[in-house]
Amino acid sequence: MQNTTRLAAVDLGSNSFRLEIGRIEHGQFYRTEYLKETVRQGNGLDDSRNLTMQAMQRGWDCLARFGERLAGFAETEVRAVATQTLREARNRDDFLGPGMLKLGFPIDVISGREEARLIYQGVAQALPNIPERRLVIDIGGRSTEIILGNGREPLQMESYRVGSIAWSMRYFTENQFSKRSFQIAEIAAKAVLDEALLIYPPDQWDVAYGSAGTINAVADVLVAAGWPEGSVSQEGLDWLLEKLLIAQTTERLKLAGMREDRKAIIGGGLSVLRALFELLGIKRLEQASGGLRHGLLQDLLGNGQVHTDLRDHSVTRLAAKFGAEPAHGLRVGHTANVLFQQMTKGVIDERVSRKLTWAGQLHEIGSHISHSDSHKHAAYILDNTDVMGFALTELHKLSLLVLGHRGKLRKLEANFEDALFIQQLMVLRLAVALCHARRDPDLKGINLRQDPKNNRRFTLKISEEWSKAHPQSAYLLNEESLSWQKTPWSLELN
Repeated sequence: MQNTTRLAAVDLGSNSFRLEIGRIEHGQFYRTEYLKETVRQGNGLDDSRNLTMQAMQRGWDCLARFGERLAGFAETEVRAVATQTLREARNRDDFLGPGMLKLGFPIDVISGREEARLIYQGVAQALPNIPERRLVIDIGGRSTEIILGNGREPLQMESYRVGSIAWSMRYFTENQFSKRSFQIAEIAAKAVLDEALLIYPPDQWDVAYGSAGTINAVADVLVAAGWPEGSVSQEGLDWLLEKLLIAQTTERLKLAGMREDRKAIIGGGLSVLRALFELLGIKRLEQASGGLRHGLLQDLLGNGQVHTDLRDHSVTRLAAKFGAEPAHGLRVGHTANVLFQQMTKGVIDERVSRKLTWAGQLHEIGSHISHSDSHKHAAYILDNTDVMGFALTELHKLSLLVLGHRGKLRKLEANFEDALFIQQLMVLRLAVALCHARRDPDLKGINLRQDPKNNRRFTLKISEEWSKAHPQSAYLLNEESLSWQKTPWSLELN
């Protein structure tokens, strides 16, 4: 981060929205400001999994306040992500559009496994860099992430749909605590988390760490009651359960160290935590100081290099998994980049270049399922898989490119007013046509231009010699020109 001395991370969790700001000194991040608001979006999903207007408004109001604080920050200095609630919400785009305007920065909805990766990265940076086998647990409002790692490297990452808000709403209605409700809640949590025992058995880790909301809330209460600082034990969980049963309701719950905003969801959080202790054989859980937003900051500190490398590796692995030919994928991506540079007279943003390269590598992953509809299957795979390092929103944009790389344009459900997307789609489709023979195409006799007076008009200049030497390619390019006639954009062959 040679050109900046500050960074900020925004975490849109199911229970709270958080903003952390800090300065950079000698390559290290030092917090200067931390803002947290209990937005409780996780209980704002209706029966159809749509965010209610009240829940969206609470989020927008918070993001507006965060946005005011981030005024003057550059886009490269801020990373904002959303987690399980917005992963689930069917109308998340209705929230994200205004939300990004109020915050002033893009908001990425990340997958559960990507959230787990970032959590582990945030936890590990605050621990000694030693070869220690670590189990990391983060109980959020609507999901729980569990990660197995060694030192700084995460090895196994999973996200489960169980959390403090979801379980409190389901099993502790009317804010009442009973022995029966805890029994049912713990059984239900074990049913969801049962497969975790196969992935994270006690003999695979040396030390268990707990990160974020629920675990910090439990630890605060235990410390205030005289329990050892910095860890949570089974005995401490039993003691806290007894206190909740004695209180019977949140209104009567009076415990030192218990914040008011945590009372309504402590029942769900505690039941999930107790289920994990029993299921995974945890005797002692060390309290970790790092978490999701610290993982985001680590990515930013690396100037995106680690993040980019991870995405490159993920794309390569996904292409290999579905049998896409590596050489041809790179060939298509390279050709698309050359055409984009022709169109923009040598100017190409690094992010655009990477996206075109990835689209080239992934455009054939659906062929393993069906050749005729490979583009549709490829897009479905990208929209429904966890690809490490990518946000869900980023994967969806990539899936639209892959979906549109062949076939009829008018049936493509895409925003034809998005000029950058159209530019990328144009060069990708042309690259696929030019590489039809699965060998490097001859690009010396062709040149792509975008009309400066009418940016919806593209012109592909082809020499007569090139056309005669490559008749099949010339035919495919002509077909491509006809396809664009049925859209608000045009491609003319000259």
